[in-house]
Formats: sequence, structure tokens, C-alpha cells
Amino acid sequence: MVRGTLLGMTFEPLSRHSVSDQVFGRLRDAIVSGRYPSGDSLPSERELATAFGVNRHAIREALRRLQQLGLVRVSQGGATRVLDWRATAGLDLAMTLAGSEDVLPVETLIRDVLEMRACIGADAARLCAQRAGDQARRAVVAAVEAYAAAAPDLAAMGAADRDLWRRIIEGSGNVAYLLAYNSLTAGDVAVGHMPLPRRTAELLDVTAHRNLAALIAAGDAEGAERVARTLLAVPAAQPKGSARP
Repeated sequence: MVRGTLLGMTFEPLSRHSVSDQVFGRLRDAIVSGRYPSGDSLPSERELATAFGVNRHAIREALRRLQQLGLVRVSQGGATRVLDWRATAGLDLAMTLAGSEDVLPVETLIRDVLEMRACIGADAARLCAQRAGDQARRAVVAAVEAYAAAAPDLAAMGAADRDLWRRIIEGSGNVAYLLAYNSLTAGDVAVGHMPLPRRTAELLDVTAHRNLAALIAAGDAEGAERVARTLLAVPAAQPKGSARP
């Protein structure tokens, strides 16, 4: 196969399987890693099609997805300009980077997602205790009992735990938190898909979960935030090669 070259970067021609996905992934990684700096123009559709060995329809689809993520701005009949993703991209970008170890190591991505989850979860617990109506409080208590009943099956506890947190976030009344939660529980870096050893202590702490639900039911915002923050504290990553529990 003949390699294509663009601005000093060499790309292998792609297989015919999901070619637009592959073009999207490679251009996304080139932009996020800085190989295409902010303010630069991407090569034309014709040049990209030649370099990747695909048709222009696949290129247009890939560029459309890059634009949806806030990585480029496509001008009608003009250049495709690279944007500063740190200023224009959203959480969806992080979700697509799960398989790009050379751009963002998966361990770093997991850590970052868990840190964000801890911040949102603690504040959502506070707001739920402050704002939730009686029905929402009862839903939290019922959800925590369903989670406790799933013990000691970690997989079942994980699913029940996600439902509990959905009830808490719904009770917080914060739509932005709810949308962020949806992103954090979907895709390749979803909290529920992370290696269980990263969350075993949290999932098995039935007492803390019940305390959290009781504090929310009692309207103790400060106490609910404190317990949630402790419960969701991000565990340190284990060194590579160390034994897993």
C-alpha cells in the first residue's frame, strides 16, 4: 500500500472497514496532540482523501464529527480551521479518547473521570438534601436498599449503585449534572466499565451508602456532601505490575 503524506506527517492508507471512523480518529488525535496546532488549516478534502486512500464522502463525515466535537470549524467552500480544543470541546471529546493511549493514557483518563464524578456527586448529594421533594427522597432510600440487597455481587452492586446516583442527581434538580452523569456512565470510559479493583472499597461500603441516603432523607445537606465526598474519593492507581486485589 502506498503511504500518503500531509505537511510532513505520514498516514497509512486505511482498510475499507469504517473508514470515516478511522479518518476521524486519526485527525482527532493529530489535533488533540498538537500535530495540527490551533489556527492551522487542515488539508483540503481532496488531499485528505488521497492521503488516507478513501473517498471524499468518508472525509466529509469525519470532518463533520470533528466539528461537532469542537475541534475544527468547517467553512462552506473554504478552509477547515483547527480550533483550540481546550476552549471549544466538551466532555464528549474525553469519551472518544478512551482508545488513544498515545494522546491521553487511559489511566490518566480514568483518574480524571473519577475526580469529576467525585466533585459532581458530592455537590449533587448536597443539593438533593436541600431541594428534593418527598418522592425523590423516598426514591433515594429505595435505591440504596436495592443496592444493599445486591451484595456481595460486585457487578450487581455496581449497577444498583449507578441507579442510586441517578436518583440523587435527579433529586438535585441540576440538569447540567444530569447530562454530565449520562456522559460519565456511557462509552468506553464509563465509570461502570472501569476495572472493579478501582472501586471495590467504594462499592462494598454499604454503611456509607445507607448513611448518605439517610442524610439526604433528613435534609442534612452538609452531612450528605461530606459523606458523598469521602465515599467517592479517588483511589490511587496501582503501579503497573503490582498485584490486584
